[in-house]
Amino acid sequence: MDYDVIIIGAGPGGIFAAYELTKLDNGLKIGVFEAGNELKDRKCPIDGEKVKSCINCKSCSIMSGFGGAGAFSDGKYNITNDFGGTLHEFIGKEKAIKLMNYVDSVNLSHGGEGTKLYSTANTSIKKICMQNKLLLLDASVRHLGTDINYIVLTNLYNELKEKVDFHFLTPVKHIRTMSEGGSEKYIIVTDKGEFTCSNCIVSVGRSGSKWMEEICSELKIPTRSNRVDIGVRVELPAELFSHLTDELYESKIVYRTEKFEDKVRTFCMNPRGSVVNENTNGIVTVNGHSYEDPAKQTRNTNFALLVSKHFSEPFKDSNGYGESIARLSNMLGGGVIVQRFGDLIRGRRTNHKRLSDSFVTPTLKAEPGDLSLVLPKRILDGIIEMIYALDKIAPGTANDDTLLYGVEVKFYNMEVKLDEHLETSHKGLYIIGDGSGVTHSLSHASASGVFVAREIAGQQ
Repeated sequence: MDYDVIIIGAGPGGIFAAYELTKLDNGLKIGVFEAGNELKDRKCPIDGEKVKSCINCKSCSIMSGFGGAGAFSDGKYNITNDFGGTLHEFIGKEKAIKLMNYVDSVNLSHGGEGTKLYSTANTSIKKICMQNKLLLLDASVRHLGTDINYIVLTNLYNELKEKVDFHFLTPVKHIRTMSEGGSEKYIIVTDKGEFTCSNCIVSVGRSGSKWMEEICSELKIPTRSNRVDIGVRVELPAELFSHLTDELYESKIVYRTEKFEDKVRTFCMNPRGSVVNENTNGIVTVNGHSYEDPAKQTRNTNFALLVSKHFSEPFKDSNGYGESIARLSNMLGGGVIVQRFGDLIRGRRTNHKRLSDSFVTPTLKAEPGDLSLVLPKRILDGIIEMIYALDKIAPGTANDDTLLYGVEVKFYNMEVKLDEHLETSHKGLYIIGDGSGVTHSLSHASASGVFVAREIAGQQ
């Protein structure tokens, strides 16, 4: 079957590419190929009773399917160039912000109306952070919540399915090139047959990083090693961070450690949220969600503390490094490990009794353990320093009963060599979203999809 445009991956980048293409040119024949299920069939079997831990499903419903890994995320769209990716380095800062605002307007028109837009502009919290050797990054944040995010995605899918061919449970094995009439075309190889197209948009997300590396190798597309983020997820009583989350919701705070001058940052803050498992390539890590609906909210707030590690020659496999640490955690705890901060400082393992006596009730069933046996000393030292620094602006952060879940790892694809059109050296082959190594967030990934759609529509 021949398509004008084939999109590989139905995450935020792929969805917004398809959405914009249908708006700009109704005559285009578009096919979307996704390794996972459509949204309504994405069901994780872990129920806490019959199934208590990851059973390594063939297609992980948390990571794959319509909506991508962001489908069950907290639904935070950060409108900023300060973090979330380097899209602005390719298309310009002003255009990047305009595209992110456009994505926000689409979300609002598809079920997100009434949700709140938070901003760091004119906040006194920035000064308090500076006084305590912390940096609050600038951003506007649209918080949809996991529940409203699901509604937005449902509405987008219902609109798109009438205009686009979706091929679910159809992972792409290879992309091959062919010449036709002096121009390059692409053959998309799947277990369900081969499909051709003039333009191909690859948007496979972080979970597709290994596959992306293989494709770049096969097509001789240059790449370079990216970073990997390693750390823990912190869970504590919501009241301790309420003065930050009530005003900002998501506060991206950076700290430079005194010992090594490494940067530690907060990430994915979930007020009154829940800690959850995440499966990436068979490795169980930890993440967090929160909901807009008060009935689904908890008494706790959770957020990640992450340290970015960049590697130089001769080592190139940053993701492999992160995977090895996550696998060690899985080996020791059978999955995610949880430890009280007080136990970590005292150099002892958290056990079931100490956890049950804790003043903080965990929202994720995890195995009590010792994170010092998992995380490298340099990374763990940085996290401990950061907790004490945060304690100065949010007293109580360094309480003994603060819970640390490990490990949290954010895998990034090798950074693919792209031009200012997000196009590879192969004409008509675009790589967008987190799978490109260019974006690291919902807003940037979605904006990259809109950008490429407009590039293609302008060529027709």
